[in-house]
Amino acid sequence: MIIIRELIPDDLTQLIDLYKQLDSNNINIDINNAKKIIEKSMKTEMIKYLVAEDNGKIIASCYLVIIPNITNNCRSIGFIENVITDENYRGKGIGKNIIRKAIELSRNENCYKVILQSGMKRESAHTFYEKLGFDGESKKAFDLRLEEN
Repeated sequence: MIIIRELIPDDLTQLIDLYKQLDSNNINIDINNAKKIIEKSMKTEMIKYLVAEDNGKIIASCYLVIIPNITNNCRSIGFIENVITDENYRGKGIGKNIIRKAIELSRNENCYKVILQSGMKRESAHTFYEKLGFDGESKKAFDLRLEEN
């Protein structure tokens, strides 16, 4: 049975393995740095790592950041990032369910909108997000990559 829940520290190794499918830059994630980031993230209610689990195996994930906001009647913004479903589980509604959970959490936090970015060339992902109600034409996102310190 597949369940969607928040990440726990014991999930970290499996999450890192899953991220390797997301992007080739994720092949050498430092487990110790990742552990520090997850521990820090878990201390705030503003960041939620979600995972889908199937009999102990992490098969999908995304994270949601709740961004406090003064405009729009002081309603926050939900920002979803690093959406990934294990390639062996795609097309089964798992990604849809994890995104819906992130949207539900955003509603619970009184967000007025949810933002999600996707690489320009990931057209099948764009169709997937549009089917979930995201509008790929309403805004243009800009990305500035920073060098490591």
